[in-house]
Amino acid sequence: MTTEQFYKTLPTLETDRLLLRPMRQEDVDDLFAYTQDEETARYVTWNANQTIGQAQQFLTHVLSNYEQGKQAPWAIEWKATGQMIGTIDFIHLLLDENKQAELGYALSRQFWGEGIVTEAVERVLDFGFKALQLERIQARCMEPNVGSARVMEKVGMTYEGTLRRLIFIKGTFHDVKMYSILREEYVTQRQAAEQNEKQHQ
Repeated sequence: MTTEQFYKTLPTLETDRLLLRPMRQEDVDDLFAYTQDEETARYVTWNANQTIGQAQQFLTHVLSNYEQGKQAPWAIEWKATGQMIGTIDFIHLLLDENKQAELGYALSRQFWGEGIVTEAVERVLDFGFKALQLERIQARCMEPNVGSARVMEKVGMTYEGTLRRLIFIKGTFHDVKMYSILREEYVTQRQAAEQNEKQHQ
């Protein structure tokens, strides 16, 4: 599979509480509802949307990228209501001999503190290592973003270091923390978790 084929046929992934699926036009109101929040946008590369037209512009771009086989996210859908509450994606994906990817995500502040990003990331890691046969998956966060760093640690990623003044966003340079997990680490951790579950049944 090529990256173009992957994005053209982005699969739907499911967890206990979530559907990770391609975005669709009817998501525009939900998208605007959380992307207009300044706190949600605090540690991401994009600015909070001021109008629904700006949210529509992003959505149109995403839908076009699906058609062209270019990088685009999964919508995070809260199954209980069908509401789109965020996005998660491989912001970089190499399906050639390098077999690696970088994760990115954003979540509505209304749903912070519920373990939702951790649940979504765990599902995407499982898909990346099993279905795509990736060797390495990494993720980065701005240094003050302790919530995102905590997610990376919870899913078993290793902190590799801080890249100083790596990105210029919203008027200032930011230090960025790098985390990663390798295929063999993921397999070992899953085996240990499954063994632990059996012992407590």
